[in-house]
Amino acid sequence: MKILTILGARPQFIKASCLQRSFKKYPQFEEIIVHTGQHYDLEMSEIFFKELNLSYPNYNLQCGNKPHLEMISAMLKNLHKIILKTKPNALLVYGDTNSTLAGALSACKTQTPLIHIEAGLRSFDFSMPEESNRILTDRVSSLLFCPTQTAIQNLKNEGFENFECKFYYSGDVMKDNAIFYSKYAKKPSIPIESEFVLASIHRVQNTDDNQRFKNIFESLDFIASKTQVILPLHPKTAFKLKNQNFKLPHITFTKPLSYLEIIWLLQHTKAVFTDSGGLQKEAYFFKKPCFVLRDKSEWQELITNKCAILLKADKENIIQAFDNIPDIFTKQFPTHLYGEGNAGDFILEKILETL
Repeated sequence: MKILTILGARPQFIKASCLQRSFKKYPQFEEIIVHTGQHYDLEMSEIFFKELNLSYPNYNLQCGNKPHLEMISAMLKNLHKIILKTKPNALLVYGDTNSTLAGALSACKTQTPLIHIEAGLRSFDFSMPEESNRILTDRVSSLLFCPTQTAIQNLKNEGFENFECKFYYSGDVMKDNAIFYSKYAKKPSIPIESEFVLASIHRVQNTDDNQRFKNIFESLDFIASKTQVILPLHPKTAFKLKNQNFKLPHITFTKPLSYLEIIWLLQHTKAVFTDSGGLQKEAYFFKKPCFVLRDKSEWQELITNKCAILLKADKENIIQAFDNIPDIFTKQFPTHLYGEGNAGDFILEKILETL
């Protein structure tokens, strides 16, 4: 069975490592990897192939560094040619990025079955481009693998039981990875104090809104004046900061870090500030309080169980919340919100059964 896997953004390379470990157990599969180039530099893509022992892509489309619509258009043009050439049994996509949507549209237009890993997630916030990407991808998928029971219920609420597709609760591939890679965690080569917090900012609603951007970074800098804040910079965020006039003398900025370095920071951090979807979950895997700097989250079970809280971009709320961690978060994190750590094998078994 020939599977054409579409990757393009940093989190997708990490997620793909889970299924690649499982692919090695199933000789029935041949995986063909397409790297769209959505994240194209060493620190956002190449390092993950080396560090996680990922198979290098069979095709590299180099479609990054373009406006969104131009990027998706370039991906579609190239993916169509590759599908016609390789004739895969199915396309496989992860998550909710431009690469995900391009893969979904390509599968739909070539009538190739589509497998969506991380299906059924909803933030109910259409100001996030990821929300429309994930909804459109789900709708044209043949096989949908949901990381949570909430995601299953979302699909049922949208009538997916009446569509020509199958959806399953698989657990989360990132839970598999957190378990597998935790023993390989690597301390970053940056100054790290005995107590610190980990932060990441890159979502469009924060980087493109000057007031939100200013509120978030000024509040993080205030916190950093008391407790070290380590913030690996996404290229988009770094570019935005370079064009701002306000000073941030206390934050420990660093280049993008590898997955194993992020795991080490998660193991040792006091808390996490983020607008990332993936980092919200990873904070939970390592039982760390997570402040979500967004208006809504697709990981509803984290909010419901008080493993993470929504702070939006309010400066006073962010500062006050950090001072009151013991009163805000659950005392004991619930277990198994994202499965038992066997999502990769489950997914491949269901693909074999179904396609």
